[in-house]
Amino acid sequence: MNPSTAQAEVIVDELVRNGVRQVVLSPGSRNAPLSYALHKADHAGRLRLHVRIDERSAGFLALGLAARAHSPVAVACTSGTAATNLHPAVSEAFHSGVPLIVLTADRPPELRAAGANQTIDQHRLFGSEVRLFDELAVAEERPGQNAYWRSQVCRAWHAARGAVRGGPVHLNLPFREPLVPSGDDHWCESLDGRPDGARWTDDSDLGRAPSALSRVRARHGLVLAADSGVGGAGEWGERYGWPVLSEVGAVGVPGSAVISTGMWLLGLPEFLREHQPEQVLCVGRPTVFRQVQRLLADTGVEVLLAHGGVDWPAPAHNLREVADTFGPTATPADPDWLTSWQQADQKASAALHAALDLERWPNGPVVARSVVDALPEDSLLVLGSSNPTRDVALAARQRPDVVVHRNRGVAGIDGTISTAIGAALAHERPAYALLGDLTFLHDSNGLVLGPHEARPDLTIVVLNDDGGGIFSLLEQGSSEHRESFERIFGTPHGTDLGQLCAAHGVEHQLVRQHSEFVEALRWRPGLRVIEVQADRAALRSVHERLQAAVRSALLG
Repeated sequence: MNPSTAQAEVIVDELVRNGVRQVVLSPGSRNAPLSYALHKADHAGRLRLHVRIDERSAGFLALGLAARAHSPVAVACTSGTAATNLHPAVSEAFHSGVPLIVLTADRPPELRAAGANQTIDQHRLFGSEVRLFDELAVAEERPGQNAYWRSQVCRAWHAARGAVRGGPVHLNLPFREPLVPSGDDHWCESLDGRPDGARWTDDSDLGRAPSALSRVRARHGLVLAADSGVGGAGEWGERYGWPVLSEVGAVGVPGSAVISTGMWLLGLPEFLREHQPEQVLCVGRPTVFRQVQRLLADTGVEVLLAHGGVDWPAPAHNLREVADTFGPTATPADPDWLTSWQQADQKASAALHAALDLERWPNGPVVARSVVDALPEDSLLVLGSSNPTRDVALAARQRPDVVVHRNRGVAGIDGTISTAIGAALAHERPAYALLGDLTFLHDSNGLVLGPHEARPDLTIVVLNDDGGGIFSLLEQGSSEHRESFERIFGTPHGTDLGQLCAAHGVEHQLVRQHSEFVEALRWRPGLRVIEVQADRAALRSVHERLQAAVRSALLG
């Protein structure tokens, strides 16, 4: 057995022993030893292998699988720019706490200084955005290699899994030729792992109890749920009488304390003056709404964070306490406090949905409401960044019985189709995704599924307003910038999404009537795309009318 083959087979075996059951592979020459070893393990039923030709899509597929499985997933590629294409997924995984094990093949040192093809400096390629980096020594046939390789895999798994919150790790693997299996299975030492399939190094941190907040003591408090990775926020608010506001509205957050119109209420200064919280218990890192940032920056509000990540949501740098999760409150809440928020929510919700019923179809908020209404119980809903996540938070009715996933670690539009496919494969129940057209186009390669690859049961809804609709709601969309807006922010593309789907062999349906859309949303298995075409120019006025309706209902 040649050294590269031996090293690759040991690495794959130890990954399986540590619990890795899903691996995504992109083809290449330098990573051939890993490719053979992974194919062999897949054929033996030890893991499930997914092959993607585009490394960026491969990285996000692995991210979606890991996010929903809550367990490390490995992604492997060849050297050079193939490895750099994994960086967006690594960044998202780092900031959202998703456990990835990134395996990049590399040239051995003697070829890096020789102008070899597909060679770049891969040492600490992902900078500070990994929990661990290690470059394994070039494999040699000498005693001690098996223990070294297995030990390093265990280090990587331990760092990726984390005691409470995971993240990406990077193993750079320089392979020396020959890169394909050759000769017999002879090796100078045993390449076996521990008996009975045990991992080489046990992880005693796995049983560690998460730390809990100890300073929760306000009579008037709010829970701000921004991260689905820290569960139980809705139930906690219900138990202790704190209103729960979520960045996805009332979707995927159970409990009677959930305020479905919370993002609208926070946008009303007059309402907030009468409902000023003493403490805000922030679950995760909010990234979508400016009114949330203003609340967290209020120096009169004490902010507590239940979040195991590296990014603290503290715009005024006034964070009082950080822990992995939330503990009990030491002070009983004002019994009228939650009731007051619930009554305001009922008024705002009635006015909002009455206003939505009057809006001309289609537009983002109405489409988002229809999608959420149509979800079967226990469905997965993957939300694209920009408008889809906002539309669901602002317009959807309460749906505590679904699961929501968002790539909000760095809030990019990269790889969202691949993320949704990975998440759907891991979810194994009905799955939907709501995306904008630019997000869809940005990862259309995610639709490239080879004939041997698992196909998800996933319905992708694309709201196509031919460009960057989110900018219509920002300062760039104001009338004073109208002359330059369309080319540099609106960015119309004119792409026929139906033909694009046809090229990938994916079912596509363009719906033009609301009744047709509702019918199209009925669940059925398979991968398909439902397209709704909307007028981007009307988006700003729709939001203004909805805001006016909520304001009128609460303030007169």
